[in-house]
Amino acid sequence: MVDNLIRLFESTATSFSTNGIGNLPNASKCEVVEERNGSYELELEYPISGKRYSELELRRIIVARPNPYSPPQPFRIYHISKSMNGLVTVKAEHISYDMSGYPVAPFTAGSVITALDSVRNGCIVPCPFEFLTDIDDGGSAEKKMIVTKPETMRALLGGSDNSILDIFGGEYEFDQYRVILHKKRGTNRGVAIRYGK
Repeated sequence: MVDNLIRLFESTATSFSTNGIGNLPNASKCEVVEERNGSYELELEYPISGKRYSELELRRIIVARPNPYSPPQPFRIYHISKSMNGLVTVKAEHISYDMSGYPVAPFTAGSVITALDSVRNGCIVPCPFEFLTDIDDGGSAEKKMIVTKPETMRALLGGSDNSILDIFGGEYEFDQYRVILHKKRGTNRGVAIRYGK
C-alpha cells in the first residue's frame, strides 16, 4: 500500500511541517532506496488524471516516509517521464544532494569534529545544513584532512579522495537538513540468518 501522506512542496521550502502545495493521494507506487553512504532517491508513479498531477514540476520537493521507522524526508524532483499508459514516473533525490551546490573554502582539520565544523563554517554561501557526529577521535597525527582548493560540500563529505568518509570513516544518516555521521549506523538486535533445513 502506498502511503497517503506523500506531500508536495515548492522548490524554495525549508520547513515541511505543513501540507505545502498539498498531498499526492493517487500515487500508484512510491519507493525510496537508501544505500549506505550512497544514493538516497525516491521513485513515484503518478496518474495523469490524479489530483495535483499538474503541480508536479522539476525542482519541487516531495516529502515521503523512506521507511516505517524514519520521519518523512524531502526529495527534490529531478526527472518526470513522459506519460505511458496514463502514468508518469517521477524521480527525486534527497534534499542532501543540494549540498553539491554549496562551495566550501580550503581548510585543514585534524579530527572529524573539526572537519565537519570546517565544512559548515567554510561554506561560502548561507547554508541550511547542520552537521553532527558520535565519532570522538580526539584528533590524531595520522588522520588529517587537508583541502587545498574550494570543493563542494557533498564532495567533502564523501565519494572522493580526501573526503571526511575516506579519512575518518563512519556511516551517514541524512535527516532533512541534518547530516549525522555515525561510527556505526543501526542496531544489533541479536538476530542471525542461518541457511539449512
